[in-house]
Amino acid sequence: MGEVHTYNPRKVTCALGRHIVSGFADDSMITVEFAGDGTSYVSGADGEIVRSIDPTEIYTLKMPLQQTSRTNEYLQNMYDRDRNDGGGTFSVNVNDILGREKFVGGMAWVTKPASWVRGKTQNNREWELVVANGQFR
Repeated sequence: MGEVHTYNPRKVTCALGRHIVSGFADDSMITVEFAGDGTSYVSGADGEIVRSIDPTEIYTLKMPLQQTSRTNEYLQNMYDRDRNDGGGTFSVNVNDILGREKFVGGMAWVTKPASWVRGKTQNNREWELVVANGQFR
């Protein structure tokens, strides 16, 4: 008989510095993508191949939030602070407790403010962060 596994979005936590993220959008919570080139290659005229491994450990983290999430204010404040005095960086810790997966980064920052939309019903605001020295554990 096959194994049964459980996923529970309430068991996924995200801390930005000392701020605990809340008010995620209903369709997705967190997307982490590698921002480097990974492994590239060049093939010479004689067919010899040289591989290059990108040493960067930079990731992008996308986080759609409900428009009423208090995390919107936190991220906007950090963006404003970064523009003002360069002090808007923070650590990132994403932890899937049931899946035993974790993503961490010692320094992150907001690339630009999320779009601001108002309509008949609530709208999501998607924030994009850059995470330096990110690691999956």
